[in-house]
Amino acid sequence: MGRACEAQPPGRAGGCGGRLLRHRHGPVMREGGALESLWFDGHSPKARAVTLRIEGAQLHLRVHDDATQAERHYPLKRVRWPERRTHGQRQAELPDGGLIQHANAAEWDAWWQASGQRDSAVVGWMQSWRATLVALGGTVVFLAAAWVWGVPWLSQTIAHQIPDSLDTHIGRQSLQQLDRLFLKPSALPQAQQDDLRKRFQAVVENAHPQGDAPPWTLAFHASSVLGANAFALPGGFIVITDDLVKLLHDQPDAIVGVLAHELGHVQHRDGLDMLVRASLISAMVGVVLGDASGFLATVPATLATQAYSRDAERRADAHAARLLHRSGVSPAVMAVFFERMLEEESKEEGERQPKRQEAGDGDSEKERSVSLPIAIASPPDHEERIRYFREWQPEEAR
Repeated sequence: MGRACEAQPPGRAGGCGGRLLRHRHGPVMREGGALESLWFDGHSPKARAVTLRIEGAQLHLRVHDDATQAERHYPLKRVRWPERRTHGQRQAELPDGGLIQHANAAEWDAWWQASGQRDSAVVGWMQSWRATLVALGGTVVFLAAAWVWGVPWLSQTIAHQIPDSLDTHIGRQSLQQLDRLFLKPSALPQAQQDDLRKRFQAVVENAHPQGDAPPWTLAFHASSVLGANAFALPGGFIVITDDLVKLLHDQPDAIVGVLAHELGHVQHRDGLDMLVRASLISAMVGVVLGDASGFLATVPATLATQAYSRDAERRADAHAARLLHRSGVSPAVMAVFFERMLEEESKEEGERQPKRQEAGDGDSEKERSVSLPIAIASPPDHEERIRYFREWQPEEAR
């Protein structure tokens, strides 16, 4: 008779010389639907040989080395059965803390099926490659739908539910960060700044006689990085650069139109919408846990690297056209701004060409990469927007 193998504690296949753990001649399935296996009672680390049998809705367990011990019975529904897998031993957890351990997975599965038991639908799906492909395809479709429709809808909904106080806090914090990155104090005369503020305020009041315009704060800054530009931040913080004012020095109505465009982003909370889209997971965690510090910490970097969607830019352009029209100013003045931006870009490109040949393409690419995508001059569709403002008509005239 061969040497009996010493039993291993739960969780280990065990055995002698690398062979599967067996009781004497190994766990086997007997005729009549019985299976010899190993059982841990939950109190001792020693494995004990048992015979398992399923009758009706009960699992019967008889211990071999203790004839005086009554046969144990467990309701099948209270036993935590193992899921069928290709490899690995089977372990069933009993409601009294005991554990059945069977090293031969194929033998266990054959006994399980011979006893009239069937895998759950979930296990069946897990074992089917066709079901796996269907699940994978469904996941791809779900993620695509969430990206195209779900995320935009959810981000807009969250953006419009954020309290005004948090909106203002985000904008103020972002302006402080961008101040250190891109902005310097304005060199424009104070009288010129005040005159442009009054012009813009008059346009806003004409468009919103009921006083329902979103709150806004206009700031003038110099910026060698941004050049002629303007942008809006959450909370109604609007920034316009000295270079843009100089570019349109003879077209104050065009400057007001640029500011009206940025107010459109404020009106629709496009800045918050963009932040939520880029940091949706962080924002949701912040809402659930009551701590938005992680989300707020990413705000400046997000604003410095993300751009508004085309739909957001079109809405802001339409907002600018409506505000100008209601104040008796033709929206076509905005075309002057984009035409001059095209001229400036052509001039800068001509100046960069000799530098590119001297310094190499790498330095030139690095120079062009310094920008603020949310600024009005950043989107590369100036010609399309020129056509839009020249052809714009009020709704009642369409």
